[in-house]
Amino acid sequence: MCRWMQSASMLWAAGLLLAAALSWPLFQQHMASSLAHHLLKRSPFVHIHRHIHSNAMADGVRIDLPEGLTRDQLQSFRPFKEWMATLNRSLARQTTASHPFHADPYALRSITVQSFDRFGGNRLGFVKLAASVSNAAGESLPGAALLRGPSVAVLFMLMPDDTDDVDDERYAVMTVQPRIPVGSMAFAELPAGMVDDAGSFKGAAAKEMEEELGITITDHDLTCLSELAVADDNDEGLATAMFPSAGGCDEHVTLYSHERRVPRDQLRDWTGRLTGLRSEGEKITLKLVPMRDLWREGARDAKALGALALWEALRREGRL
Repeated sequence: MCRWMQSASMLWAAGLLLAAALSWPLFQQHMASSLAHHLLKRSPFVHIHRHIHSNAMADGVRIDLPEGLTRDQLQSFRPFKEWMATLNRSLARQTTASHPFHADPYALRSITVQSFDRFGGNRLGFVKLAASVSNAAGESLPGAALLRGPSVAVLFMLMPDDTDDVDDERYAVMTVQPRIPVGSMAFAELPAGMVDDAGSFKGAAAKEMEEELGITITDHDLTCLSELAVADDNDEGLATAMFPSAGGCDEHVTLYSHERRVPRDQLRDWTGRLTGLRSEGEKITLKLVPMRDLWREGARDAKALGALALWEALRREGRL
């Protein structure tokens, strides 16, 4: 009798352990879900759209949309339209017999929009999506992408107006401002700006210069380094610009340069005053950097490194 009761107790204990082991993942999932819900509810800074609620079609491709985003809004979003057009052109080139994927071409199967952000005026700003691109053999290509559209950056140089030998007295203008995406409250970079829906590249850069430097720059003052440097042999229709993160983002930066001669006293005053140090509460300020030091001061900024490399190479070839 005692042995029977002992065996029953052991079986009962084993059953409890098995039930606990099986239910533990569900418990973890429940706790994680509850915690995420609590954080999303409490935090005013989290803005995530994840619930897929509808399907749409674009060029015969299924698109899954999250709540709060309609098909018309997505298809009127300029970065999405340009991304789709460029991708379709690139995929179409696989029909050429010499294309490396001609034997088993890849195709865009579907698009899942995972989240989006809106800017002021309820304007669509960023779209995060996952594109399913695969071939008949089931091989797929990485398709996660953040769509945000083009931007511009200007290598703006100041030099004294009383000498022709200015290479030793040439200064580049940089901005210093918070950049939360990289975790910095004082990021040094070339002046840059987003391009609006009208597609104004040079206008956006000129406005940036006017706002930050107090100097008016017209479209005709700007030299497009990207257009001078990029070879015109691109059948895919890629933008004539620099792509700083082609593995995950569509952003492309058109690089410009501009030189401005100013009175020596004015330049001396600016170099002594514009050091990148901000006043209390000031979000953005300017910093004048000797051109010989720009590669070091702007080593973290892809725009600065790209513009400097193009400017120096074009000068060596006598094209500037």
